Amino acid sequence: MDAILERCAGLDVHQETVVACILTGPLDRKPKQEIRTFGTTTNELLQLLDWLTEQACTHVAMESTGVYWKPVWNILEDSFKLILANPQRIKNVPGRKTDVKDAAWIAQLLRCGLIESSFVPPEDIRDLRDLTRYRRKLLGNATAEKNRIHKILQDANIKLTTYVSDVFGASGLALLESVADGEVLEPEAVKKLVFTKLKNKVPQLVEALNGRVRAHHRKMIQRHLNHLQYVQKEIKALEMEIDELLHPYQEEIERLVTIPGIQKDAAASILAEIGTDMSVFPSEDHLSSWAALSPGNNKSAGKKKGSKTNKGNKGLKSVLCQAAWAAMKVKGSRTASFYYRIVKRRGPKKANMALAHLLLRIIYQMLSNKVPYEELGWDYLPKKEKSLDYWVRQIQGLGFNVQLQEQKLT
Repeated sequence: MDAILERCAGLDVHQETVVACILTGPLDRKPKQEIRTFGTTTNELLQLLDWLTEQACTHVAMESTGVYWKPVWNILEDSFKLILANPQRIKNVPGRKTDVKDAAWIAQLLRCGLIESSFVPPEDIRDLRDLTRYRRKLLGNATAEKNRIHKILQDANIKLTTYVSDVFGASGLALLESVADGEVLEPEAVKKLVFTKLKNKVPQLVEALNGRVRAHHRKMIQRHLNHLQYVQKEIKALEMEIDELLHPYQEEIERLVTIPGIQKDAAASILAEIGTDMSVFPSEDHLSSWAALSPGNNKSAGKKKGSKTNKGNKGLKSVLCQAAWAAMKVKGSRTASFYYRIVKRRGPKKANMALAHLLLRIIYQMLSNKVPYEELGWDYLPKKEKSLDYWVRQIQGLGFNVQLQEQKLT
């Protein structure tokens, strides 16, 4: 292997220790190797920084082992060209494995330029990523609390969901609070608690609220309501912080929300996962492969077998798939046309994944070229005239024999 770096280091990172291997020397000779072990506290990582600086290292590589690489990255980020490697792609041959040999192997691969760097966004995008991911978790928690309340209502013989479409709207929450407080719900009291068209359903609501509610049910409903209110409060606080971090990226957000199926929350999550600088991805194919939205390829001995997409970036993948379900419902759009063309032969799930792949490629081009979304319409593909062979096959498929005879034009 030909060397391309004169001074580089490989780090084998663990929870408590970091084994560092420095390789120095001319490119045409065997390098000098020096290995040291450091702890992972801030003071010890600063000693690692000083040692690497003394040795005049220019490039440092490490594996992305869980979250243990992050403290090391935070200390070394501003001083060296850091490379975060995918552990699956830099595995050594099986045998005598030690931390020292792992660090030396990483340094050797780095010296020869054989490590492909993983994408690590800048600090502000990393902060935005933490907030958007946590918001999705809290939204899931809020949905879980609502489902628990639904189960308790059924257990208490309360059929409120039969007449109230949204139990957690203004009217539904007022009725739930009354049930949790143990109030006697007479028609006049119920009429004061509900709004709009529900006032016409007061007799049915009184009948639906007449169940077998025990003290246990009231306490559980109140607990879930309190937790739901807390989660919703935290979601609002998170959204305010997200808006502050998105302030420098308003131009990119305004572009993304013009894409069918993508609203502001989804646009914020997408930017938090891929950032705004598309130069870190050589092409849209690299980005879609990194997000695990590219079609799989499993071919052997000339036969193509079924394959699945990889896990990839789960946060980005889930947001794009949700956006794809919304995009395919936009009438007259290119995205809806693309979905319905694929779903006929591949089914809804694969069509949704293909549409998510298309959305990501559109996003890449928009962020790279800084251009707005252009709607091509339902019939954006040029229509191809059917060949003679096509019509022959169609007629033969109906059970007829076809004989072609040239017609002489007079």
